[in-house]
Amino acid sequence: MSTVRDAQRTQRAQRTRGTGGRARWAAARGWGGVGLAGVAAACALAAAVVLLPLSQGGDPGAAGSGPRGRAVTLAAADGCTEPERSLRPDDAEGPAVRAIKERGKLIVGVDQNSYRWGYRDPATGDLKGFDIDLARAIAKDLLGSEDAVIFRAVPTNQRIPALDDERVDLVVRTMTINCDRIKQVAFSTAYFRTGQQVLAPKSSPITGYDDSLRGRRVCTAEGSTAYEALQRESRGAVFRDERDDTAADEDVLTVPNQLDCLVRLQEGLADAVVTDSALAAGQAAQDPAVELKGEPFTTEYYGVAAKLGKDDLVRRVNRVLEEYRSGGGWTEAYGRWLAGDLPGTPEPPAPKYHERER
Repeated sequence: MSTVRDAQRTQRAQRTRGTGGRARWAAARGWGGVGLAGVAAACALAAAVVLLPLSQGGDPGAAGSGPRGRAVTLAAADGCTEPERSLRPDDAEGPAVRAIKERGKLIVGVDQNSYRWGYRDPATGDLKGFDIDLARAIAKDLLGSEDAVIFRAVPTNQRIPALDDERVDLVVRTMTINCDRIKQVAFSTAYFRTGQQVLAPKSSPITGYDDSLRGRRVCTAEGSTAYEALQRESRGAVFRDERDDTAADEDVLTVPNQLDCLVRLQEGLADAVVTDSALAAGQAAQDPAVELKGEPFTTEYYGVAAKLGKDDLVRRVNRVLEEYRSGGGWTEAYGRWLAGDLPGTPEPPAPKYHERER
């Protein structure tokens, strides 16, 4: 059913992206002053959404996990005041690392719709972005080549299931570390700091995460920390679809992928988007008619995720991240992909490790 709904969503989005459709929504939203060339560029990137589908079958080569639940035990010992604490780095080979080496490929769940993070270059067809560079660095350390990686596109709401089912070894997809998620997956140390922020048309009276959201339709990705933030405090915004999801052919305000929210905004089906400031900056770079409103209202950290129990793989990733931070890889990737659209983040967050490991 989800596959059918995704196909319907893609077809519907493509129908609205013709020149006439763009002109209609631009006029309707008060965006007529923005040149259609800029909008067309945004839509070209938004249309590149069908490639490297996530296989529904398990990958026997990804088996070999250790006992589940170790990360949960460590988090509980810390009281989960700092969920970004992780296992100490180590290059020793355990069952998870050996399984990847025997296969000869690292399988990584990524995004292909987030400009500057993980996206398909419409000119070359190549996957590019900050997260893609990091995934390649991990593959090079494990297997000796940055090309020894298979990228699988994973929707936001499928990141954890993909790890549980062992369809991917790792998820490198702007995934926020928090106390709920460390009960479900094992995270590396943090590799990027961000926060939730509001994205809206430049002409909108919305001023940020405040009372200006009251009565406004706000789009978020299903399973995202943005949705959880609105659940805690909506500021009067409408962020849930008021209909039976089993009867509707698609959700309007809660979507599988974050880029769908930008399309909802362009179509006039939403008034604003709440997402990580890092992702919002990329969307603002895609579409000159929108901008970030106000300041980030949370502090969050991205981490590389693995299946619970794959401690040897988490430790190995943490060792890679140590070198990536100190050796200039992080700085180079930031300068290449993010500095222009997301200034003010000149260095990665310092790693935090569990003080006691059982």
